[in-house]
Amino acid sequence: MERRFVLLGLGLMTLICLLFVAGVVGHRIHLARERATHRPPGRLVTVNGHRLHVYSEGAGQPTLVFLAGSGTTAPTFDFRGLSRRLSGDFRTVVVERAGYGWSDDGGTSRDITTVLAETRTALSGSGHDPPYVLLPHSMGGLEALHWANRYPDEVVAIVGLDPAVPPVYEVLPPPRLVLALVTFSARSGLLRLVPSLCHEAPPVSRRYVSAEETDAYCAVLFGRTMTRDMLAEVSAAQANAELVAAEGIPDVPLYLFISDGSDVAVPDWTELLVAYTEAAGGRYRLLDVPHYVHNLAADTIAAKTRLFLEEIVAK
Repeated sequence: MERRFVLLGLGLMTLICLLFVAGVVGHRIHLARERATHRPPGRLVTVNGHRLHVYSEGAGQPTLVFLAGSGTTAPTFDFRGLSRRLSGDFRTVVVERAGYGWSDDGGTSRDITTVLAETRTALSGSGHDPPYVLLPHSMGGLEALHWANRYPDEVVAIVGLDPAVPPVYEVLPPPRLVLALVTFSARSGLLRLVPSLCHEAPPVSRRYVSAEETDAYCAVLFGRTMTRDMLAEVSAAQANAELVAAEGIPDVPLYLFISDGSDVAVPDWTELLVAYTEAAGGRYRLLDVPHYVHNLAADTIAAKTRLFLEEIVAK
């Protein structure tokens, strides 16, 4: 009887291993097919030895530059709900950092100065010159603040989409276990077993993207989650936050749209962002939605941003 259970156990383990290997091989086949099928919708600009994807719509000044948060796999589509609502009046641009969307894996340092240099080069290389209004989400907030401090003549204003500010990183716990699990699931192709990750994501469920774009969004999501550059950004985040904090609060018009903090691993997230905005002499609006505010409150943010920028431009 014991021998039978041992053999049964070995058989199950062998079957699981075979299914896992088949899943990994299938994932590789999918990746090759998807790369050939879904071409970048924007422009690829060579920066620092690799190419960054820059997507733009609309016309008008100042140019609105969207900066994605950590691990936001497909920024071009993630910002679509808000950017489309503003592109009728402004030029809207999404720069996908190395390792994101259709951008190459860079393999370069993810310190904030290098990241900003690559973003600025990608913008100029794609024909988008300052002045800029920066619209950062989450970790993109560090890059926006650093930008406004280093190149104040380029930044007209910052419209924060629940952006991270330096004090957040004093209490933000390192998500090592979660990152390890997500990375393993992405690299092995296990994420493909949960198609709802794509089809229930706000850009798709709220129909910010077309049916054809949904296929591309899913391909990027399952093929580009937790790339090496994304992991390197997480490792560099604490040092980047300390550098930005040392630079001080930039002297730039600031308007933050702040989430309810319900899905952010920082107990005082909302309070920290409010305190930072008040210290900067800026404005804020509290929203009763989770972290991806630009997906979940796009109409409100677009309307308030338009009014805010009308004031800025009129001065």
